Amino acid sequence: QVQLVESGGGLVQAGGSLRLSCAASGRTFVTDAMGWFRQAPGKEREIVAVISWDGSGTYYADSVKGRFTISRDNAKNTVYLQMNSLKPEDTAVYYCAADRTPYRLIPDPAGFGSWGQGTQVTVSS
Repeated sequence: QVQLVESGGGLVQAGGSLRLSCAASGRTFVTDAMGWFRQAPGKEREIVAVISWDGSGTYYADSVKGRFTISRDNAKNTVYLQMNSLKPEDTAVYYCAADRTPYRLIPDPAGFGSWGQGTQVTVSS
């Protein structure tokens, strides 16, 4: 079982930037795609970005394309989400998760397990 801990959230003005980190412990996650998801109050959890096990492939939700960048450092067991040009509608709790099945990139939240506890991102207008 992988344990994931997110950090880097906070309060930022619209147009600003934040970098989220997700540190993994327990079994190695180097064979697993990693994803960032978010959930705003009163809304369902939605996918933000996914990166393949080796970093060669990525997926982004249309709402964040061109503004967010997902990356990973397998040597450090860490995945990142660089968020630029933040908008108030990006306000949510952000979670990272590991795919249940190795060596694939399928942007479906149902395929992910080992969720972190989340980090709050608040963007003021």
